[in-house]
This record gives sequence, C-alpha cells and structure tokens, in this order.
Amino acid sequence: MSPEGKSLLNIIVLGFGFMFMFTAFQTCGNIEQTVLKSYNSSDFHGSGYTSMSIIYGVFSASNLIAPSVVAVIGPQLAMFFSGLLYSGYIAMFIHPLTWSFYTASVLVGIAAAVLWTAQGNLLTINSSDSTIGRNTGIFWALLQFSMFFGNLYVYIAWHGKTHISDRDRQTLFISLTVISLVGSFLLFLIQRVEPDPAPSESSESLLPAETTLTDSSPAVLAAPPGLGFQALDAFKKALKLFVTKEMLFLSITIAYTGLEMTFYSGVYGTSLGAMTVFGDNAKSLIGLSGICIGIGEILGGGIFGMLNKYIQVGRNPVVLLGLVTHFVGFFLIFLNIASDAPIAPEEGTHLQAFITPSVEVALLCSFLLGFGDSCFYTQLLSIVGYMFREDSAPAFAVFYFIQSIMAAVAFLYSNYLLLHWQLLVLVVMGFLGTLSFFVAEWLAVQRKRDSDYDSI
Repeated sequence: MSPEGKSLLNIIVLGFGFMFMFTAFQTCGNIEQTVLKSYNSSDFHGSGYTSMSIIYGVFSASNLIAPSVVAVIGPQLAMFFSGLLYSGYIAMFIHPLTWSFYTASVLVGIAAAVLWTAQGNLLTINSSDSTIGRNTGIFWALLQFSMFFGNLYVYIAWHGKTHISDRDRQTLFISLTVISLVGSFLLFLIQRVEPDPAPSESSESLLPAETTLTDSSPAVLAAPPGLGFQALDAFKKALKLFVTKEMLFLSITIAYTGLEMTFYSGVYGTSLGAMTVFGDNAKSLIGLSGICIGIGEILGGGIFGMLNKYIQVGRNPVVLLGLVTHFVGFFLIFLNIASDAPIAPEEGTHLQAFITPSVEVALLCSFLLGFGDSCFYTQLLSIVGYMFREDSAPAFAVFYFIQSIMAAVAFLYSNYLLLHWQLLVLVVMGFLGTLSFFVAEWLAVQRKRDSDYDSI
C-alpha cells in the first residue's frame, strides 16, 4: 500500500476509534445527570453538572502540559492511555461513589487534553496540504456518528420508563465501558507511514516541535528532543497569542461555543428527561434528542467541512447562519420547555412553558442546536488555522483553553440557573461572539495582500 493509502487508512482508523470512544462518553455525558437523580444511595452526593464542570476545568489547565506528554510517549500511546481513563470514568457509573466520581472527573480532564492534542498531531502528520481538508472531514463525520448509537440504545432501552433502576444503569454502563475499550484498542491498528520518495511540503505539526515522517520517527512513535525547552517555548507563544487582537476577538466566539456545547451536550437532554408532560417517554427522549443533534452536526460538518471546495461562501455567512439557527432553537426551547426543567428533582417537573409541550418541536430544537454548532465550529477551526498557521500548536492550545474554561463555568451554573436565564446568557454571548468573529474575519482579509486566503 502506498504511503498516501496508509495515511488515509490511519485517518479512518482514527475516526472509528474516536467514534467508539465517544459513542460511550457522549452518551454518558448526555444522561449522567438523569441517571444520578435516579440513583438511590444515601452515601452518594454527586452531581453530573459538577462533574462535567470539573472535567472541563481540568481539561483547560491540562492543555499547558499535554503537548509535552504526547511528545514523550507519542500520539498513539497517548490516545490509548487517555482512552483507558475515559473507560474508567464510564465504568465508575456501574457503582457510583462520591470520591471515585470526582476523582475520575479530574483524571478524564487530564486525559481529554492529552487525547485531543495527540489526535491533532496524528491527523496533521498523516495529511498534506492537499489532503488536510478531506481528512478533517472524514474524521469529523466518523466522530459525529458517535451521537447515534449510544443514544439509540438509550431511546430503545428506556422507552416507557419513568425511573432508571440500578439494573438499567449497570447494563447500560457495562456496555458503554466495553464500547469505549474497543475504541481505545482500535488505535493500535494505526500503521507507520513511510515517507514518499518524491519531496513534498511537510505539514505543520500540532506539537511544539515539527514532526517529520521518517523511518526513525514514525507518526505514532515520534519523541523529539529538548522537550522542556519546547514546552516552555510553546507556553510563551500561547501567552503572546492570547493577547493579540485577532485572538482577543476570536476568544469571544470561542467562549460562546463552550457555553452552547455545555447546553446541547448535557443541559438540554436533562431538561427533556425532566418533563413529566411527555409521559413515560420522557427519559427515552434524551437518547432521541442526542440522535437529532448528531444529524445536525453531521449535516453541517458535511456541507461546510468536506464539501468546502465546492461550496465557498465565505466564513461570515456560515457563522451568521449558525447564529440564526441557534436563536430559532433557543426561542422554541423557551416556548416549549419548563423553566425549572434543568434543575428539577428525579420525579421531574409538572410546570409548562408558553405552549403545549411538543416532542416534535423538542427534537427539531435538538437538530438546530447540532447544525448551528457545526457552523460555528468548522469556521473557527478554519480561521484559527489560517491566521496562526506558523504557531498552530499554541493557537489551538489557547482555543481549547478558552472553550473548556467556559464549558466548566456553564456546567457549574447549570446546577442553579433556571432555563430562561441560561438561554439569555447564550443569546447575549452568541450575538457578541458573532460580531467579534466578523471583526476577526475582517482582520484576516487584511492579510490577503501578502498571502493567499482560502475561504470556506
């Protein structure tokens, strides 16, 4: 098989590995607050929202050390061991204990930073300038399919149930743990890629030091020297990039994606499960909602990611479309879902919003949340990659730092704020984030005089 063929196969294996891992983890995050409300134990005092807040808070801080970890052990082993920690977090729900719950949350936060840094490194060194768009689209699509399978199981298994029994919980999380482990072990199928005989431009690594595909430095085993100096240099560059005017404007948009990611990945599903007006199907709607979010993510990622060579409308219209999509979804949620649904007790809420609650409207909102998120996310990845091409590692470290900090804050306030206040925060930040993105895009256009500008 040719080096290009092996590289493509590696991307596909990477996508399937992440699909299995996040089939388990995203399903877990979508239902954990509902599951813990149903857990009848006087010794357990944990909150799913608090756990996710810890995960994203630690994830944010761990971005400072993740590049060094990946450089030392290589991206393949880094992803494998990170995957094991994800599996441990999921397995903890088989018999939850307060101390193990929050300890696992801290460990998964560290693992997340290492996992995504390693993923970026492996994706980059298995891609060239001509294949990076295709490979990113393939990986994105496979990853987003993780929204289907676990949530489909939840919908089928929990259909007609108003209470999640210990047996229901244990069966589900044993299955998710096995699925997560399968994803981790799949990563060992990633092969060493030999260099092409003909010279070609080397793609930029997402680690502090450039990684080149050679016999002595394969994609999955690379460990460049001078790690301490490289990590310090990357940290200094990240601090400098953080205060540039381009990143300051983009940081508002990135912050918004952290807030809305929290909403669609945890709060909204929990709210649906708490609506007693939906009857015995309320809990199973959590799974169906996750499937609809995944459909929106895949559709948006396909249109504005994999098909960007054929659909070139510029970044601003896509972001504006994402904002409008989200605002329509937020308004319908405001009308359809009771205000106390996110913080309702295990027995749910009997309140109604402003219209007779509709399952169809609720699922439409799920789709709109996913589609709008893909609009924002694809354009942010595009503009950050373009504007900070020479310093991609520290730039994306800043990106994930801001996003995960805001996700942690959002999960924390989700324990206390009623739904309409959470929606108000999202509306304000979405509006400000879109305006700031327009300014950042204008700054990017100014660079057109000295470099080529590829618009998505």
